[in-house]
Amino acid sequence: MSNEDVFYDAVTGIDSDESCEGVSESSYKDALVFDSSSRRNNGSKPQENGVRKHRTSLPAPMFSRSTVSVWSILKKCIGMELSKITMPVVFNEPLSFLQRITEYMEHTYLINRACLLSDSVERMKAVAAFAVSSVASQWERTGKPFNPLLGETYELIREDQGFRLIAEQVSHHPPVSAFHAESLAGDFIFHGSIYPKLKFWGKSVEAEPKGTITLEILKHNEAYTWSNPHCCVHNIILGKLWIEQYGAVEIVNHSTGDKCVLNFKPCGMFGKELHRVEGYIQDKSKKKLCVIYGKWTECMWSVDPQAYEAHKKSEKKGEHKKHKHEEPARSVNDDADDMPEVQETVLVVPGSTLLWRIDSRPAHSAQMYNFTNFAMALNELEPGMDTMLAPTDCRFRPDIRAMENGKMDEASHEKERLEEKQRASRKERAKNEEEWSTRWFQMGINPCTGSQGWIYSGGYFNRNYKDLPDIY
Repeated sequence: MSNEDVFYDAVTGIDSDESCEGVSESSYKDALVFDSSSRRNNGSKPQENGVRKHRTSLPAPMFSRSTVSVWSILKKCIGMELSKITMPVVFNEPLSFLQRITEYMEHTYLINRACLLSDSVERMKAVAAFAVSSVASQWERTGKPFNPLLGETYELIREDQGFRLIAEQVSHHPPVSAFHAESLAGDFIFHGSIYPKLKFWGKSVEAEPKGTITLEILKHNEAYTWSNPHCCVHNIILGKLWIEQYGAVEIVNHSTGDKCVLNFKPCGMFGKELHRVEGYIQDKSKKKLCVIYGKWTECMWSVDPQAYEAHKKSEKKGEHKKHKHEEPARSVNDDADDMPEVQETVLVVPGSTLLWRIDSRPAHSAQMYNFTNFAMALNELEPGMDTMLAPTDCRFRPDIRAMENGKMDEASHEKERLEEKQRASRKERAKNEEEWSTRWFQMGINPCTGSQGWIYSGGYFNRNYKDLPDIY
């Protein structure tokens, strides 16, 4: 099989629609059509206040994976990039990778907060909190999203959060997913393209980040860029699956020169640092302005650098006395990477300010792929939506829909059929010497970084979906 397996959205690519100096005509040339009538005609049932009510659960719980051996599939792939490997559908979750990308937007209120703040350092704090929050949904999400088909799209409009998003699978080899989100009020643009490189290391799968995300805050003529941390899924073969994220994330404000450096810490030998994030904001002269700390699974705080350093010194003295005569714990299972015991409470330094706290998940989340409330609604398709959405929208994918409904045999059959159809289409294009043409994104230059990437060309929300490919 020729599909590239994409497990997690822990890595991102780069692409800007517009100049770093602000928005230009092409970004909002289709914005005027998004009026009150289009908001009403989305096939959903409004609440009493007129805001769409989203579902809070899936039609069926997840299927057990305990009877399927992933080792029989991956044993020949140690040290290699996970390309051209087809996994059984039981290891999937009922979302496309395009929908998984959209989960970056779960905490959009942090961007909205940044747009309203007058101080650039306070804006950087909000952006840093958003950057951490955008990977928080990965916690305990060990299912693999479906690989998007070439030409597949996904749109999401959330009036309650004030944004709309369009994503398109723009390349198959390598697999690249481009996305563009914008504020309904015209306050920000958030965009990028994603190409994760995955490697299997025997007991774990590691995702290497590629590229950069761009956030433009238009009112302040600011552009922020960053890349996401590495992600590692442990115990692919044996034991309880668990996830850690690690590596340095550097957020740059290209207008002021301010920079936020965040260190996603690896769990370490005894798991003390599991999920911890620690960093600082500095100005263009490299003066530290504040410290940011917390856990990407829980919350993030900011505090004065001097107060943080004093607290750390006091903490180290206490830890030294506590562990001076303790023996390190030994693993009882040498075949699995035991997940360290998670301490869910971040020790708050006096004088700290809360930047972000994760929302609690639904009580039935563990039976539904550990989805958040936001993720539960991503594949929702209500009567009437089919007349509005593009026919390439992944809500129409029969394999994902079947899996969501608990029909695993049908999901597996449809997945194989779609993959074969994609291969046949590629062979036909090669035979006719035809190049694939993307519809909503084009290659261009991100002026913030000077790098080439996929740029939203506009027009999607005009709802002119003629001549789109038949991919399903």
